[in-house]
Amino acid sequence: MAATEGVSDSARSLGWRTPLVIVICGSLIGMLTFGPRSSVGFFMQPMSLEFSWGRDVFALAFAVQNLLWGIGQPFAGAIADKFGAVRVISVGALMYAIGLLIMRYSNTPLELNVGAGLFVGFGLSGCSFNLVLAAFGKLMPPEWRGIALGAGTAAGSFGQFVFAPFTVALIGNVGWQSTLMLFAMLMLLVIPLSLALSTPPAEAADVPVAQRQSFRQALSEAFGHRSYVLLVLGFFTCGFQLAFVTMHLPAYLVDRGMPASTGGWVIAVIGLFNIVGSLSVGWLSSKFPKRYILSAIYFTRALATVAFITLPMTTTSALVFGVISGLTWLSTVPPTSSLVVLMFGTRWLATLYGFAFFSHQVGGFLGVWLGGLVFERTGSYDALWWLSILFGILSGLINLPIVEKPVARLAPMPA
Repeated sequence: MAATEGVSDSARSLGWRTPLVIVICGSLIGMLTFGPRSSVGFFMQPMSLEFSWGRDVFALAFAVQNLLWGIGQPFAGAIADKFGAVRVISVGALMYAIGLLIMRYSNTPLELNVGAGLFVGFGLSGCSFNLVLAAFGKLMPPEWRGIALGAGTAAGSFGQFVFAPFTVALIGNVGWQSTLMLFAMLMLLVIPLSLALSTPPAEAADVPVAQRQSFRQALSEAFGHRSYVLLVLGFFTCGFQLAFVTMHLPAYLVDRGMPASTGGWVIAVIGLFNIVGSLSVGWLSSKFPKRYILSAIYFTRALATVAFITLPMTTTSALVFGVISGLTWLSTVPPTSSLVVLMFGTRWLATLYGFAFFSHQVGGFLGVWLGGLVFERTGSYDALWWLSILFGILSGLINLPIVEKPVARLAPMPA
């Protein structure tokens, strides 16, 4: 296919930025940006206790974060597609750091929403693993692409594995304020790492004829494509489930009589086993139909959740839930991004994946916000767990009719 030939030629002429260097630097960015973000649930109880906030106050701030991350992602992707990735990632990292600093000095719900919601949300849209994966898609030769997408996703999970117990220990020893200060400083490391992910501006790129589209033409084609719409709808559930668990699982376990450290280890186990899941699915995506992989992931999550909330709660059952959740956590990302590349090529990859991710983050907004709202109204998370199960079943079904082939303009010419 012409698109992959262009990417391959580009990837072989990057000088010091070999495929391995690009994967390592991009993976470090994914780890640094996703690790602190996946640990936000551990700040809810100490901050709520200090300021006498209900869980709904904290949940709203991080629901806003999820939503703004999703809203900003297509625009950040479009800017990166048009002008290159380095500027977008660097500005995003700065906004992320500023947001963490504002969060550290927050003492009202409004300040929390500005810092943790507005700045961190838009910051993540510019420097999260989504931009990293889009850069991988553009820079990697075809033989590297599957494993690179899996590695970039797994890196975020490794950040979750490292930062979850690290965050619990830091909050316990130095307090939540100092922990947020440290996280803000770590975000600045993203800026030099982003140099390895430099993608050429669109005008300078050797774009194959079949991929020469305007922004408007790309969106019109994508949203008129039934399989892309199904993919976007299914991704909503992934965001709902991940955001709900990330924010509310630590508190849920404490409510069920578990020590706070158990929540830290469960979140860490999710991160650890998602490394296995993401790498495995990245490899499997090149061997099996991606729609079947996505459906299997959603059905597995639904079954695991049913078992988790209906069986007796123990440390072992919580950790087993963490293992299964980890294997299916971000493993939706490699097949989702691969399907976007397969259908539409790489020219507007960051943009089109960005719109899919917007659906993901709308789900995340509802998962976080409804979790806090329902708990404050009912004193229980039960309704949200069952809603998560329902969404998992629906998304498993939605992904089955996806057609895995390029759009007509990218289809290979008949022999």
